[in-house]
Amino acid sequence: MSGIAILGAGAFGTALAISLARQGTEVDLWTRDAVQAHEMRDQRTNSRRLPGETLPMAIRVRETLPDGADLLLLAIPMQQTAAFLEAHRALFAGRGVIGCAKGIDLASGLGSTGLIARSCPDAVPAVLTGPSFAADIAHGLPTALTLACADAAVGEAMQERLSTSALRLYRTTDVVGAELGGALKNVIAIGAGAVMGAGLGDSARAALMTRGYGEMTRLAMRAGARAETLAGLSGFGDLVLTCTSLQSRNFRYGHALGSGAEWDASTTVEGIATARAMAARAAREGVDMPVVSMIVALIDGRVTVTEAAERLLNRPLKEE
Repeated sequence: MSGIAILGAGAFGTALAISLARQGTEVDLWTRDAVQAHEMRDQRTNSRRLPGETLPMAIRVRETLPDGADLLLLAIPMQQTAAFLEAHRALFAGRGVIGCAKGIDLASGLGSTGLIARSCPDAVPAVLTGPSFAADIAHGLPTALTLACADAAVGEAMQERLSTSALRLYRTTDVVGAELGGALKNVIAIGAGAVMGAGLGDSARAALMTRGYGEMTRLAMRAGARAETLAGLSGFGDLVLTCTSLQSRNFRYGHALGSGAEWDASTTVEGIATARAMAARAAREGVDMPVVSMIVALIDGRVTVTEAAERLLNRPLKEE
């Protein structure tokens, strides 16, 4: 049993497959949609999720789950991950399983590795996260990501197999920090998008990003993360990218909230569920997270962007 399989033919999963295949690595790319699989094999592109990018012949598109790979990358939405793992436990037994979704499961409060460990205790869980857009990876533009695995030796082997000439992976054993950094930055990106959509300006965005980063770090360190992980690619790096580009779905969603524009509800926005899960966790653990709490209120329609800004600005003055 050997090989790499990517489960989920969305934009990110497809981009990873393209990056690996360009290096000559054969990759199984799975989609649950048989019609989409046929289209991708026939047209050698993923016109639904990553149009304009050619699929190298080293990518085998499948509508049936591959059972011959020893390294599996889960590139499906976070809120679908728990049910998928439960339904296919046997597939993951004894294999390396890397979660690629940046978020927290709303029902359990767990990240990817926690869900993997709960459903598949004999798998080796890891997480791939950091500042990246699928289009950049697919184009072969320079990108750096964090691969977090509690087993240092396994993490090093994964790093070697998944790094390419344009995609550089840095490894860490701080799974908690990498997961929470990647998840929480999506929440702050919604707020940053709302600030810009409402026309509150770049200075306001910078303030929100900075104070939001402080909240990310406080909660992650309470959970056992290392501060340097949050200061790295999976935390600060991803926060900067996601809060400054309309390529980010979370930022675009926040921008729509702030500007009053329509939003396609079928578009996956991982930060929505993560915001609610993290606000509830912060309340339980007594962690002060006013920015995240206000973003949840904004998502739920309990405040406008202007009201949220006024409430944050009128909090008691304090030392930085």
